Amino acid sequence: MAKSGRAGGRASRVAARKSEEQEFNPSRPGQIGGTYRPLSDGDEKKIIDTAFDILANIGMSEVPAGFQELALSKGAALNHLGRLTYSRAMMEDIIQGAAKSFVFYGREAKHDFELGGDRVYFGTGGAAVQTLDLDTGSYRPSTLRDLWDFTRLIDKLENVSWFTRCCVATDVPDTTDLDINTAFALLKGTTKPVGTSFTVAASVDPIIDMFDMAMGGEGQFAKRPFCKAHISPVISPLRYGEDAVEVTQACIRRRVPINSIIAAQSGATAPAPLAGMLAMTTAETLAGLALVNLIEPGYPMIFSNWPLVIDLRTGAFCGGGGEISILNAASAQISNTLGLPSGVASSMADAKAVDAQMGSEKAMSAVAAGLAGANMIYESAGMSASLLGASFEAFVVDNEMLSHVHRMIRGIEVSEETLGYETILATVTGEGHFLGSTHTMDAMQRDYFYPQLANRDDPRTWEENGKPDIWQVAWEKARSILDTHHPDYISSKSEAEIRDKFNILL
Repeated sequence: MAKSGRAGGRASRVAARKSEEQEFNPSRPGQIGGTYRPLSDGDEKKIIDTAFDILANIGMSEVPAGFQELALSKGAALNHLGRLTYSRAMMEDIIQGAAKSFVFYGREAKHDFELGGDRVYFGTGGAAVQTLDLDTGSYRPSTLRDLWDFTRLIDKLENVSWFTRCCVATDVPDTTDLDINTAFALLKGTTKPVGTSFTVAASVDPIIDMFDMAMGGEGQFAKRPFCKAHISPVISPLRYGEDAVEVTQACIRRRVPINSIIAAQSGATAPAPLAGMLAMTTAETLAGLALVNLIEPGYPMIFSNWPLVIDLRTGAFCGGGGEISILNAASAQISNTLGLPSGVASSMADAKAVDAQMGSEKAMSAVAAGLAGANMIYESAGMSASLLGASFEAFVVDNEMLSHVHRMIRGIEVSEETLGYETILATVTGEGHFLGSTHTMDAMQRDYFYPQLANRDDPRTWEENGKPDIWQVAWEKARSILDTHHPDYISSKSEAEIRDKFNILL
């Protein structure tokens, strides 16, 4: 009976702790970063000054005629090479008038969050053409069904604050069908904020029309724009992309927030020295800012400089490693100094399997970007094989990893309560241990995150339980979610209207 009583008491305490866990998450998204500054103030200034010099003197090429006319009318100039240049004074005025923060909406208000300052959120990106199959454990071409499955998987992963399509449906060859069906999968599978790419400007209107239909009528999307556009308006080195400029203009007309991405590669489309790469890519991202703000000052835009690294021995893209980690952290630092909503990338593992290599590559870059205070950290879950692949199991493992990262970003709160002088005095002159004290129990839920996937058993218990590894545990969780979570966030009436108007293949 005594044993039963003790067990019952423990069960009550466990239940109470679980209730407390639901009330307070010690590792929730939106922690305040910025404590890691890989660049000294002096070095940061040199990089920013060089970026301004690049825009003022070297300038941009391949500028679409319509935009060039607009830029010249606003104070830009053509240099002796016929390249479009922006003076430092002009760029500083553009930065001053640019959006410093804005709300990124979900279709449910509980998923809304504000971009700007030093608050950190992790989400996805990518265009993986291969998916690690849950059943075979081998890579195969990504499909529209995979995108739908990834969407409904992340709908249950609390640390994926938004979902940008992570794979390309290679089984949808038509460009218009691909863009529309990609957007439809996001619309149907989650109410979190989402992001997508528009292959051509002509895709923008039908997709926003579809969003309006799902939200109840014309103009509804513009009231709560829950989908941002991933656009690369600048092609490295230092030239505008005509198609992307047209997409940008179309998105602004339909009130789609813009994630303006620069994705130069070291030693190929950008200088190999890290400082030179940061200077040039900062200039290019500023050129994207100029594009958006000359069309409409203050328009919601994420300043996304994603400096990428290639292996200079082979030319292969390197998604993991120290160089890409520090580059993206430095990019976040520069963006925050400029006072602009920032976006960087992390966790783009080169590893193909959900193994130790993948874990180390993802963790080092996610921690660096998070501590640096990037607002939106892309590619942070699910990606593998140097962005060529996406993995359901990796999404699950990365979701837990990001809890640890958020906990690190949160830091250590120092107060009279947390210092606990009186508790220390009472303990060392009393029972001699802190187990079970109110001070410990309060801290247990407030200060500590408890993983569900990572194994903390002793070796004997681990062996008795079949020596589980994290890949297998993550597989089981991913399979469980996909077998049981079948969201349908579009009313049957709206979906019928959408299917009648568009060639929906899902």
